[in-house]
Amino acid sequence: MGTYRISQLAERCGVPATTLRFYEDAGLLPAGRTPSGYRVYGEDAVERLGFISSAKLLGLALEEIRELLDVREEGVCAAVRGRMVPLVAGRIAETEGRIADLSAFSSRLAAVHADLSGPAPEGGCRPDCGCTTVPAAAGPATTGPVPVTLSRFRPAAPEPAPEPAPEAAPEAAPESAAESWREAPVDCTLDGPELEGRKQEWRQLVEQAITLHEIPDGLRLTFPATVELAGRVAALAAAEQSCCSFFDFTLHLGPAALELTVRAPEAAARLLTDLFGATA
Repeated sequence: MGTYRISQLAERCGVPATTLRFYEDAGLLPAGRTPSGYRVYGEDAVERLGFISSAKLLGLALEEIRELLDVREEGVCAAVRGRMVPLVAGRIAETEGRIADLSAFSSRLAAVHADLSGPAPEGGCRPDCGCTTVPAAAGPATTGPVPVTLSRFRPAAPEPAPEPAPEAAPEAAPESAAESWREAPVDCTLDGPELEGRKQEWRQLVEQAITLHEIPDGLRLTFPATVELAGRVAALAAAEQSCCSFFDFTLHLGPAALELTVRAPEAAARLLTDLFGATA
């Protein structure tokens, strides 16, 4: 059975060496060591990486993939399939929930668009003029932006915080589970023509942005609040998040603009610039 150094395995499987190191730290891909300390992998690592990539395409979390790998090591396919069935069912439910959220968001956009397209009242804006409220047909009146967050990661149940000792100095709060994208491997499942096509889609969309400026960990783009454009932004963000789980997207619909916030780990800075770095 052949062995691979990390660079050789990365080249054979098309997976960056940084991702292989991340998988090792996450307990997904064990590596041996040469006497001089270099990582070395067996032929089984190739199949293991194929399984990990397949599980990622199903939207499974790293802890779920690690559990599946443990079951797979037992050598009984039926056991692996039996564990995967409820996990995939859960992803179906989450996907249907996301579709429902986006459908509700689209309906809200359509209602706001229809109301704003009607005759404007005389004089200045008022609380009931439609610029800062949602019409009754779209649901209860609200003010401010309507948020839609797209992230593959499911928030974990929070652990109770320990009581601080008397006179103890305050400690920094732990990173929120909602920001798990920071720890995701920078590994896009698209390549070749698909990747170039996706870049072109984002460039065409960015050209329609009113403003684009950098924020901590990412970028913020502002678009006109049209129904068609909001639908395109939401659909493309959802498609991008499905292949690049390290991206985090948040959409806000305001009275006069649609705002897209994109965040990613530091290691994804180059791809962030490639996709969204055009000057608006």
